[in-house]
Amino acid sequence: MMGQKQLQANPQLRLVLGAAIVFWVICGVLVLQRYFNFYPTYVSFDQGIFNQVFWNNLQGRWFESSLSSTESSSVMQGELPDVAYRRLGQHFTPALLLWLPWYALFPSPAGLSILQVTLVTVAGLVLYALARQFLRADLSAMIALSYYGAIAVISPTLANFHDICQMPLYIFGLLLALEKRNWGWLGLLTVLTLLVREDSGVVLFGMGFFLAVSRRAPRIGIGFCVLSLGYMLAVTNWVMPLFSQDVSKRFMIEQFGQFVDSNQASTLDVIRGILSNPGRLIVEVVVPFDRTLRYLLGQWVPLAFIPVISPSAWLLAGFPMLKVLIQREDITALSLHLRYAMTLVPGLFYGAILWWQAHPQLFQHRWRRIWIGCIILSLFFTLTSNPNRVLSFAIPDSFQPWVYVSPPRQWQHSQAIRSLLTQIPAEASVTATDHIVAHVSNRREVLRFPMQRLQNDRQKTQRVEYAIADLWYLQQYQPAFEDYRKSLKEAIAAVDQFQTRRYGVVGFADGVVLLQWKQADNPAALAAWKTYRQAAL
Repeated sequence: MMGQKQLQANPQLRLVLGAAIVFWVICGVLVLQRYFNFYPTYVSFDQGIFNQVFWNNLQGRWFESSLSSTESSSVMQGELPDVAYRRLGQHFTPALLLWLPWYALFPSPAGLSILQVTLVTVAGLVLYALARQFLRADLSAMIALSYYGAIAVISPTLANFHDICQMPLYIFGLLLALEKRNWGWLGLLTVLTLLVREDSGVVLFGMGFFLAVSRRAPRIGIGFCVLSLGYMLAVTNWVMPLFSQDVSKRFMIEQFGQFVDSNQASTLDVIRGILSNPGRLIVEVVVPFDRTLRYLLGQWVPLAFIPVISPSAWLLAGFPMLKVLIQREDITALSLHLRYAMTLVPGLFYGAILWWQAHPQLFQHRWRRIWIGCIILSLFFTLTSNPNRVLSFAIPDSFQPWVYVSPPRQWQHSQAIRSLLTQIPAEASVTATDHIVAHVSNRREVLRFPMQRLQNDRQKTQRVEYAIADLWYLQQYQPAFEDYRKSLKEAIAAVDQFQTRRYGVVGFADGVVLLQWKQADNPAALAAWKTYRQAAL
């Protein structure tokens, strides 16, 4: 009764709750329809990795993943994937264990997608509570609405599951605990923030830097800086190498190799390289200029560009922003649709809150209309960009040349994939193309097509029992995308190779081929495959 009375007396809170419900429902429906209809995305493979990690955790095999092993530096150098490979050598993510009970209730990639949507939705409610510590209800509601309308919130939420989806909830909760002087929650959320990923300390360092420089909480701020920097250095230089050498042999080089002169580097090497080469640092921050500008504009627009004139926002988001801008993989780093964009959200929104605290008199009817217009603009750019292909049922993937698959046709294709998946036993080892991997990742031995061999739990080399490859979607999109044409030819060649290595074609439907180790060809499936192969080439 008290809760109902509070809602009736607070229309702004009702507005925020309504926005949160709409956000959760729409995002939940979109990620589920994409998953169950087998729409491929840029990071489809990651959904399989995270699901297999959770599945292995549930079995007590902590953070093991054969799929993650395929991404390791040792495999890239010629070694075989290992089912006992621990992903902690690539990304140190102990905070995922907090959500293992959820996965036990919903043990599937779809369950992880709903978990992500839920975490991001709840973070918006915590943001509203944080804003109310500084601002009146109408301003706080606008902050929350900006969050639910932000490109850097919506798009990464609609991506496949990722660990950074926890960050807004932990950071907003941490800042709220700080304002309320609730030291227990402050300590817990500080630890959880660090445990999200090996590099999540960059966000906490930015918070600490702001608290120290602004003198809002200098002791706590210095403590955050020392703790986060020490944690990141300890984890990346001593803890993660206990599991694998990927952080130094692969990730540091792929992301920050321009600052070092070798093919292997630690975080200390990268930091030294950055500090000793300020000219290169400046170039990396601004180049490519057009992509950098578009990225920053996308981050600022839902808040009506207030972060641009907020010194607090620059201090808070400066270090995570710097990390994103200097990453060599600018295609992923400078994408508002992928997980890295979400690391800037806490600092930018908290900085906007503090700016409005100092200038509440400017929030008048005219400015409110401008702000609402910016939120609508943010939503427009988000929807028209078809984030992570969740709107491919309504928006063509290419206009010139025209590439569009209608929902009935996509559903028909997904049914063909399911009909072949039912032929694969639940415990069988399998290799699958990226957007099918997640659907077969609740098992011990899974690889990314066209990989065939792995090391099992007995440390014996074995070939996977089944291979399933979807060539249909490559064929649909090759008229508009050159890399799809190349991938289609490579996939056909890979199927040919499987056949020469005693894999029989046991199923074929709508451009999807299923092969089985040491099994005779199904005559009808083989004939259908040969016909399709000839037409595709």
